[in-house]
Amino acid sequence: MLFHVRMDVAIPRDLDPDERTELVTTEKARALQLQREGTWVHLWRGGGQYSNISIFDVPDSTAMHNLLWSLPLFPFMTVQVTALTEHPSALSANPSP
Repeated sequence: MLFHVRMDVAIPRDLDPDERTELVTTEKARALQLQREGTWVHLWRGGGQYSNISIFDVPDSTAMHNLLWSLPLFPFMTVQVTALTEHPSALSANPSP
């Protein structure tokens, strides 16, 4: 099941710099792991923002929920999740004869 996810990150400015570095480093490692596994299919940065637009491929909404909660920066995120389904006019839904 595909999900479109927007994640806006707001790490508190007064967070200990070492803790911030550890969180960002751990988040990057987790994101790379999920991409290598094929779960985090696409990852784009929102220009001029500390945010991203991503596509995830997971079994269901519970798996999506659990994945998001597993991200180290999740406590500092505002997340918007949209489940995706194939559009009837998509080329993949209308293969050539």
